[in-house]
Order: sequence, then C-alpha cells, then structure tokens
Amino acid sequence: MERAPAAARPSRASTLAFAGAAAWFLLVGIGFAGVWKYKSTPGDAGAVTPARWPAQAAATRSSGRATLLVFAHPHCACTRATISELARLLARFHDRLEATVLFWTPRDAPADWNRTDLWSSAERIPGVTVLRDAEGREASRFAVATSGGVVLYDASGRLLFKGGITSARGHEGDSFGQERIAALLTTGSADRADAPVFGCALDDEPPARMARAGADSGGKR
Repeated sequence: MERAPAAARPSRASTLAFAGAAAWFLLVGIGFAGVWKYKSTPGDAGAVTPARWPAQAAATRSSGRATLLVFAHPHCACTRATISELARLLARFHDRLEATVLFWTPRDAPADWNRTDLWSSAERIPGVTVLRDAEGREASRFAVATSGGVVLYDASGRLLFKGGITSARGHEGDSFGQERIAALLTTGSADRADAPVFGCALDDEPPARMARAGADSGGKR
C-alpha cells in the first residue's frame, strides 16, 4: 500500500498548534461561563421585610405617593446599573413615586468614605434624596442585605415590592423588578411582589481593610 505524500500528512507543529488553539478556546469558554455565573447569581435576599412601614424608620415616607427605598454599598460597581435604572424609573413615574437612596456606612468611617461616583450619580437624579445609612441600621430595619436591593411601599405604608431592578450584576436594561414595579404603579398589581437582587453584600469591605489596602498602595484608590 502506497503512503500518502509527506506534504499531505499533518506536521507535528500543525497538530500542536491545533491542540493549543482548541485548549485556548476551551479556557476562554470556561472563563466566560464563570463570569456569567457570577453576574447572574443573586445576592442574599435578606429576612422578611415589614409588611407595614416601620414607625422607627429614619427615612421619610411620602403620604401622597409611593415610596421607593434603594439600599446601596458605595463601593459596589454592580450597583451603578441599579442607579441608572432608578433614574429610568423616576423619569417615567416621577409623579407617582418618591425615592431615597441609602448608602451603607460602617462605624468610624471617614466623612467622605461613601462619597463615591455612585453617591454623585444618585444625587444627580431629579427628586431623589440621598442619605448615609449608619452601620446599616435602615437596611437591617427593612431586611435588605444586598446592594441594589429596593423596597416599595404605597402611600398608606403597605409593602408592595422587595427585590432588585436589574437583570444581572452591573447589567442595565429591562428586568422583572422594573416590570413589576411599573405594573404596581400603573395597575396596582403585579404577577409577583419580589425579584432577585444582583449586587455585593451591604456589609462588605469594612473600612479597616480598605485603609490597609490604601496604605499598601501608597494611599491611592
């Protein structure tokens, strides 16, 4: 039996190149799968939120419109999308909704610890109130554990919704949370009263750890 010409047989170098390319594509695929799993995994839903507005709450409830509270960690990059979606909600329902963004602030944090771009972005939304949530007291009171979590109460103080308003970590665009809040504000009902929250834990990154990181990097952030 005649052998195939040498030129027709794959060389060792081309075989190794093909194997290397296949391995690279496999690693890239695994990497993308890992990133997507991270982005699409919800945070802690927290405990049961009070069905009626807590009398001890420091945040102010509107008596004429629905009130939306947004709980945020000032250093959570995922929450940028939540702030953007909050702006969209307010632009659409500014006449039916009042909103407050509460930024979790740990004990003994410097005065400017939570003055990040997230704080500035929230302040720029017309009609939104921005507050410090010292030691997460309000987050605990409303049983929100993840940055980007929101609670919606009607004008009488009845809980309508608890959850998130993004479809994945750091992802802007339509989401179940937005659709349900919109339905509640326009028709008074929705298919569910919750939605997943995608973000960091509110009590992440204590200031001591951040201070050490700043010292290690020469004080730069």
